[in-house]
Amino acid sequence: MKENVAAAKAALAHIETSERRSDIKASSRDYFWYSPVLKDRLNHVVADFVVRPKNEAEVIEVLKTCYAHNVPVTTRGAGTGNYGQAMPLEGGCVMHLRDMNKVKEIHPGRVICEPGVILKDLDAACIEDSGQEIRMFSSTWATATVGGFIAGGSGGVGSVTWGSLRDLGNILRLRVVTMEAEPRVLDFTGDDLARVSHAYGTNGIITEIELPLAPRYEWIDVMVTTEDFDMAMQVSDDVANLDGILIKVASVYEAPTAHDYFQRVKPYVTEKDHLVGLMVAPHSMDAFLTYLGRHDSAQLIYRSDETKWDEDPGPVFEYGWNHTTLRALQFDPKVTYLQIRYAFPDHKELVNKMRAEFYPEVLQHLESIRSEGTLNFAGLSLIKFTTEERLDEIVRIHEEAGALVYNPHRYTLEEGGRQTVDDVQLQFKKEADPKGLLNPGKMIAWDDPEWSYDQMYAYPKLQEAKR
Repeated sequence: MKENVAAAKAALAHIETSERRSDIKASSRDYFWYSPVLKDRLNHVVADFVVRPKNEAEVIEVLKTCYAHNVPVTTRGAGTGNYGQAMPLEGGCVMHLRDMNKVKEIHPGRVICEPGVILKDLDAACIEDSGQEIRMFSSTWATATVGGFIAGGSGGVGSVTWGSLRDLGNILRLRVVTMEAEPRVLDFTGDDLARVSHAYGTNGIITEIELPLAPRYEWIDVMVTTEDFDMAMQVSDDVANLDGILIKVASVYEAPTAHDYFQRVKPYVTEKDHLVGLMVAPHSMDAFLTYLGRHDSAQLIYRSDETKWDEDPGPVFEYGWNHTTLRALQFDPKVTYLQIRYAFPDHKELVNKMRAEFYPEVLQHLESIRSEGTLNFAGLSLIKFTTEERLDEIVRIHEEAGALVYNPHRYTLEEGGRQTVDDVQLQFKKEADPKGLLNPGKMIAWDDPEWSYDQMYAYPKLQEAKR
């Protein structure tokens, strides 16, 4: 361990730390292994030490101490992200916020909490207190922290109604600590939220979150099959667009995804069946069934309030978003995925163009998501990985066709997004992290402002793998 790192660790010894190498390694990893590219690049990455602050005062102390000793700090929640967001590329300190898990206040329409609270627990607290629920959450709801969702996520279950996290109104306030000689505590609202939301903790540490709430419903999980993929897309798109029908998720799985990868669904589908998964509010079920009755080729095979299968399939949202990839990986370790945006109004046509180009090498998995008043498809396509070169070619063909790819095989903010500099986040990093010690290697614009994005960025200070 370098002398400066050892000195910082010693100075923070009174705060809970991990000493076992296995704990340090586990706290240095997220779900980067979804990507064979990132697994090859990052599998060896490990922190020098892990610290677990219990409150904002201890967060400030960690940042102040590591700043004084020039030690990098990478913040993490549950590590359920899959872009390598929470991996300490340069080693140093991992600051684990799992113990900052208080739900502080619940009011009509909003909740205030710490970043380490698990999404499932936050939802349960709101339901018990006031009969309200959080508007959206990741499919890793049972294990992911709300802070990780804000800092590393973009949307999820609920986005079909409420849009993405960065849309106005989906985050109300963030409390952020800077990494300076004397850390500052700042409260952000409105446009200022964009400084730190979905910034991977590269320019400030979130210590308090205020989110909007919605009325709680006993959502009914629904599964619909059809042998016509266009009909599957139409069902998802139509129901999401019907103003009088309230839903929380609408997912489309191209055949044979459900048959091959959804073990508890498999007995009720064939290899030819495309599947649509929905969460429907109870008062909207009659309207939904009326709509479905107009389409003979679409068959209702499951509704959680009535259907009894030999094995309970569990929540329908745990088949969607990136749980789809996780389920596929359990059966085929060669599967990976791409994250794609098919934009309105040509979203269905563009999906079919990609189907014609790539099936069965690429299987379509779509999530209906609202954006600026229109419904788009967020694609989390399943890909049979062969080579890195072929994967890059698949990305290029999607982009040339007009699809926007958020590349999950890259660990930087820019490459995992729109491949452009987010000047708002860059300028705040210059102000809040003048030494560049927060989650180094994840913001290209800080390291190499002239980067051309014509190849995968390789952080120059990335730990070397031990031979």
